[in-house]
Amino acid sequence: MNTSIVTGQQARLVSRNNKSHKAGTSGLAPGYLQANLIILPSRYANDFRNLCARNPVPCPLIAESATKGCDNAVISHIDKVRGDEILGEGCDIRRDAPHYMVYKDSKLEKSHCNDVVAEWTDDHVAFLIGCSYSFETALAAVGLPPRQLLLGRNVPMYRTTLRLCPSGVFQGGTYVVSMRPYKRRDVERVREITRRFGATHGEPLDWGWEAVERLGIRDIDGPEWGDAPMDVDGKRAFGETKKQKRSENKDDKDEEDEEEIPVFWGCGVTPQEAVMRAGLEGVVMAHAPGHMLVLDARDEDLAR
Repeated sequence: MNTSIVTGQQARLVSRNNKSHKAGTSGLAPGYLQANLIILPSRYANDFRNLCARNPVPCPLIAESATKGCDNAVISHIDKVRGDEILGEGCDIRRDAPHYMVYKDSKLEKSHCNDVVAEWTDDHVAFLIGCSYSFETALAAVGLPPRQLLLGRNVPMYRTTLRLCPSGVFQGGTYVVSMRPYKRRDVERVREITRRFGATHGEPLDWGWEAVERLGIRDIDGPEWGDAPMDVDGKRAFGETKKQKRSENKDDKDEEDEEEIPVFWGCGVTPQEAVMRAGLEGVVMAHAPGHMLVLDARDEDLAR
């Protein structure tokens, strides 16, 4: 974690100038809001806006471009928070995330590129979607820091079979979830802390080993995005040996309370998946998973 980056503006300038956030932006500028980014041709803007309204857990909409083609100002979708408080003067949405993804006709064309200046046009509209990184500071403050913060890794993210409510061209999409392991006895406290951050995915949508099956997650040790889950010793968090031990101790209440289980939140990679499924024409841009746009608004601004 880079402890010298303490404001959203500092994080954006570092991203713009030297792209140093190799492990993603988790833990950067503690207390400042982070956002997922999706940039669409304007003809898809209404459908996407409605997709967010119908699926607020994985797609909580924070703001969007102030006008079509505007890359340096946003209008807010959060009550009592202005657009210029979310993303201040001097921002450049095309360059201020550490890395970007570029899709052409719904196929990935560029991965983890440094900017999207060449791809941006006067017809594009940027949407800022809430990110679960925004409650990690609150969790750390009560002694429950997410594991990836301690290890300097990216949070694991998984494709699920949980279907989105469709909107216009966005049909057949499913949730993407992020995962942070916690001891079973801490889950209720984690839920309580994160519940008030509704604009950034809020409390977990599911947890425990049954949740892995309910969500249709293929392999808990092999996420589709981000880094594989590790324990504090740098070993696989949920390897076969630990799964066997969990089965042996399932009737021991003390062991059960101390057991570390996967806890799942909605994830802002969801709209990227929706774009891939929708067969959109033209150029669509997004943040690279885990490499968020850090904003000027504070997490507490959205938790009020």
